[in-house]
Amino acid sequence: MAIESYEKLILDLKKLKLSSMAQILDSFTKQAVSNSMSYMDFLSGLVSEEIDHRERKGIENRIKSARFPVLKSLADFDYAFQPSVSRKKLDELSTLRFLDHRENVLFLGPPGVGKTHLSIGLGVRACESGYKVLFTTLSDMISSLMSSMADNSFHGKLRAFVQPSLLIIDEVGYLPVSKEGANFLFQVVAKRYETGSIILTSNKSFADWGDVLGDKIIASAVLDRLLHHATTFNIKG
Repeated sequence: MAIESYEKLILDLKKLKLSSMAQILDSFTKQAVSNSMSYMDFLSGLVSEEIDHRERKGIENRIKSARFPVLKSLADFDYAFQPSVSRKKLDELSTLRFLDHRENVLFLGPPGVGKTHLSIGLGVRACESGYKVLFTTLSDMISSLMSSMADNSFHGKLRAFVQPSLLIIDEVGYLPVSKEGANFLFQVVAKRYETGSIILTSNKSFADWGDVLGDKIIASAVLDRLLHHATTFNIKG
């Protein structure tokens, strides 16, 4: 009878999608018996394990859906190699208050100075804290939006770049942008303005963005919205 009750309990836990509780029930029951654990402590321990499991799974799923090209941590950033990066400013950003305030972060500097590392590090931190994040290069974002014009899925694809709490746009300025591509960037930035944060990396100074986007008016409109509430890092080579 005890075996039947145990097996039914396992099935019931799985039906309730309490998979972690079902998985550890046997070992946790033995531990409870050996430690003369109270019913309350036994149940509390099982529930805590289920919560921890779901939080870990949630972080894994958010990191996976963010589509980071690699995983980087802020803790691994070498400040000695890049003394031009303000640790104080970065520590403030790592609190993620900028996400709650819908502010932006811009990392400027030549290739190889750690711009992508820092943007991914902040993105991973955001995923760990429960925020939805999406990483893309500017080229990939434009290509995706361009392709969506052919099958009338543009508005749905645009929403995919607008909805996350944090959008990371990498490599602005590395490849030439068509006028249509510049318009796509403007639409994303305009729709996210004061509703969601953007982290952007670029190897070009703001003065060069008119050339990067092929249109000084669009470049000015994009920068107006990006810089209104923003923290900017100029990282030296």
